[in-house]
Amino acid sequence: MEMKEIESAIEGILFASGEPIPVDRICAAMDMDRPTVEQVLHGLMDHYAYERRGVRLLHMEDSWQLCSAPDYADLIRRAFEIRKPAKLSQPALEVLTIIAYYQPTTRAYVDQIRGVDSAYTMGLLQERQLIEECGRLQVPGRPRLYRTTRQFLRAFHLTSLEDLPEMPDLGGEGQMRLSETGELIDPSAGKEAGGDSV
Repeated sequence: MEMKEIESAIEGILFASGEPIPVDRICAAMDMDRPTVEQVLHGLMDHYAYERRGVRLLHMEDSWQLCSAPDYADLIRRAFEIRKPAKLSQPALEVLTIIAYYQPTTRAYVDQIRGVDSAYTMGLLQERQLIEECGRLQVPGRPRLYRTTRQFLRAFHLTSLEDLPEMPDLGGEGQMRLSETGELIDPSAGKEAGGDSV
């Protein structure tokens, strides 16, 4: 296959998928090695951005997705009569921040850091597919563990969790973590954990 034909085939796969598609699946379909496929994908991504096309190619961890360009979001919503999605509230952003930086984590951990019950907010974040359950902590009661989703990466234009900005220094010598027994550990001497909002 010529390069133009390879590009067109991969473009067709991405368009038909409609969802993030793992690069290994594209490799298998094309019967091509990963470096070549990734080179084509990066080339397409650059082309769409440089030419200011109506579509963009997003790279999320090991997956790729074709989507509309953010510049035309209002026009696209108008065409499909889609209401603008509601912005995240301050409590939702707080909960999402805690889960993003400390995942996988429990609701009790989030509650301890925020100092308030986060059940309702976490339910809303699950409905919006920004967080999901990912197992249970191996302690009595086996509380559910939560993590962010691919939708979270898409919503915040991140390729992976490594793209998150560095956690701000809150004045302690280290960051609070969850112990093996599910308790909040504050490494700062003489400070109580769980009082302030993130």
